[in-house]
Amino acid sequence: MIQYYAKADRRLKELEEPQVSCWINISPPFSQEELEEIAQRFFIPLDFLIDSLDIDERSRYEKEDDVRLIVVNTPILNESEEENDAIYITVPIGIILTLDHIITISSFENPVLQLFLDNKVKHFDPANESLFVIQILEQTVYRYLTCLKKLNLKRNLIEKELYDSSRNKELKELLSIEKSLVYFMNSLSSNELLKMKMKRSDFLSIREDEDKSDQFEDIIIDNSQALEMANVYTNILNGTMDAYGSIISNNLNLTIRRLTLITIILMVPTLIASFYGMNVPIPFMDSGFTVYGIIIASVLSSLLVAWYFQRKRLF
Repeated sequence: MIQYYAKADRRLKELEEPQVSCWINISPPFSQEELEEIAQRFFIPLDFLIDSLDIDERSRYEKEDDVRLIVVNTPILNESEEENDAIYITVPIGIILTLDHIITISSFENPVLQLFLDNKVKHFDPANESLFVIQILEQTVYRYLTCLKKLNLKRNLIEKELYDSSRNKELKELLSIEKSLVYFMNSLSSNELLKMKMKRSDFLSIREDEDKSDQFEDIIIDNSQALEMANVYTNILNGTMDAYGSIISNNLNLTIRRLTLITIILMVPTLIASFYGMNVPIPFMDSGFTVYGIIIASVLSSLLVAWYFQRKRLF
């Protein structure tokens, strides 16, 4: 789906045909023919569009003639139904700057771009391409920070359930969080390197604009903060999974030990009764009180063994 947008009366307005300084947003579904048509119509290298759709594409920038490409990875909710899959994955957004237009393309419905479509970003104007790119990078970092906080909150809730649990469900959920954090760390590291290179080469030509330069510097700092948070949460999670793996194993050992002790206690009356079930002469075998004696002796023996185990704190 290819849509054209321009700002009018402080609101984003969809256009029927592209005009100068408008925003062209390419979102699924679309076909290979549509991409080729866009590339020919706006004189864009087709590789710029195709590379932006590769989920494994690294964050980078590239320039060919008067067309510039920026690929930045953003987090989205993973819609896979597999139990052990990551909660969040990262996918690239391609930002293509031409002389007359700014084009964004992604292989998934992206919540970062949706913020702009919903007019939720202040001072957003597609005509100001450098500011638009900076705002996309800024909202991407904010999205990472929001997702990291949600993952940490979910981790805390799972930890509370793990205290008295011996199931694998909670550990599988922690594994899904860990996978998400791995995706985040790799993408944030790649994004940080991209922004540092863009700043050094002045790729957006904002060096003379103090406000934009300061905003871009703040984005780099926020990205570093998000990367630090992802590292800390990953380290905490690794320690948590190791610790609770040991706790679950210890709980299982305690359960097995208690069952073993109960089995030993129940074996005592079985042993006593077995003597009187043999075909050999045994004292008091012919007495009328033999059955009662066996019951009393069995109960007393079991209580004695249970008291001994309790005294040794084996229960």
